Amino acid sequence: MNKQLVLILGGVRSGKSSYAQQLASDDGGRVLFLATAEARDDEMKHRIAKHKSSRPASWTTSEEPLDIASALKSKASSADIVLIDCVTVWLSNLLLRENSVTEEEMLAEIDKLLNAYKRGKPSYIIVSGEVGMGIVPEYPLGRTFRDLLGLANQRLAAKADRVVLMVAGIPVDVK
Repeated sequence: MNKQLVLILGGVRSGKSSYAQQLASDDGGRVLFLATAEARDDEMKHRIAKHKSSRPASWTTSEEPLDIASALKSKASSADIVLIDCVTVWLSNLLLRENSVTEEEMLAEIDKLLNAYKRGKPSYIIVSGEVGMGIVPEYPLGRTFRDLLGLANQRLAAKADRVVLMVAGIPVDVK
């Protein structure tokens, strides 16, 4: 794969992660899997374990729930492909950990991620949820999350070479 930025969007259980892993595997290069989830309860521990078991043992995994740019700076140079799974959880971590993240702060974090891609040699495959097609959340934090994620996805999509929307396990090329 020539260096490229691929954004994979979709709803819950749409096949985003599986498709991203397949793209990374098909390339055959060295993969850095950057995981953003934290095991805060037993159910999440189970989900994380299941995700880990689905990845090839040859991949390097880095778990970074908050400071993606720093993790990329220190680890991405040894990879041909960086797979980030996922922006949705990362933004959620920022919102919950920091108590509030402004639009400007969140976009600055996205820009740090994009700059890491621009400066480095690896291709990036970025997974993110598409939450703007559902109901309007009842609570302010939910609405803030939805709005910030929508803006983050727009920023990433504008810079991506390819954007894929996953629908019921089927990839639909958007860009």
